[in-house]
Amino acid sequence: MSALQEPAFPESGDSEAADSVSTRTHGLSSTIGAYVRLTKPRVIELLLVTTVPPMILAANGMPSVALIVAVLIGGTLAAGGANAINCWVERDRDQIMKRTRHRPLPLGEISPVNALVFAIALEVFAFALLWAAANLLSAGLALSATLFYVFVYTIWLKPRSPQNIVIGGAAGAVPVLVGWAAVTGSLGAPAWVLFAVIFFWTPPHFWALSVRYRDDYAAAGIPMLPVVKGLKVAAHHILAYTFIVVATTLVLVPVASMGIVYTATAAVLGLMFITQATVLARDLTPERAIKLFTFSNIYLALLFAAIAVDVLVRTA
Repeated sequence: MSALQEPAFPESGDSEAADSVSTRTHGLSSTIGAYVRLTKPRVIELLLVTTVPPMILAANGMPSVALIVAVLIGGTLAAGGANAINCWVERDRDQIMKRTRHRPLPLGEISPVNALVFAIALEVFAFALLWAAANLLSAGLALSATLFYVFVYTIWLKPRSPQNIVIGGAAGAVPVLVGWAAVTGSLGAPAWVLFAVIFFWTPPHFWALSVRYRDDYAAAGIPMLPVVKGLKVAAHHILAYTFIVVATTLVLVPVASMGIVYTATAAVLGLMFITQATVLARDLTPERAIKLFTFSNIYLALLFAAIAVDVLVRTA
């Protein structure tokens, strides 16, 4: 058989080398993926959605692209670091809950020490970037949100009080202040109204989730409202807070001189949110609860998108 006719099978040494490279590549990819999951990217997405519209409102137009990118990267790093520390603190509880037992730390994909070092590094980089690209106020606000989320919510309130998410929700509302401060170097009344919107939105959002996973929270010993007070009380609280959220969104109209785009959107979305919460109060099923949870995400994203569109339309 001539050389041209020889079968093109790789040498055994080449095959072993290729397998080794493939294994290392897969291992590296899996490790990177585990660290990304540690930061809870789906949570970060919603936080970033609430950062840019306040920047546009503060600037009464489009801020520089460089500033927007820097604030988004800084916000991503800060939120990712906070979420990673949360996972580090709650790694034992996460192992108990079905919803969280597949996170990187319970699965042993990342060591607790490496997770904590990674989280702190993200916070350091976030603070430095926001200070350098924006100002010290925005950097300090981002850091304060992490400290509040970790020490006040995760360590103190969450395992002790059914009001944990009510008070702890302040941490998730800080990104609007970061975005506003990055543009103006100060905090105005519209920024605080937007802070209040997210602060009051957080309880019905997370209580709906805890209705769906009530047994999980009970097994982990976490006193979420549906666990401690029952489903009916939780549903009534969800409805009450939903009314407060909607009312707060309308306060922004006179405070920030919002136009018809935002006003109409806030009114329509608010009516839909109240309807969803009312239906849950009448039909207390896990399926209905998760529908409300999902809608609450869409509600907040569309509401803040309407802020940006309203400003850009009025200033075009």
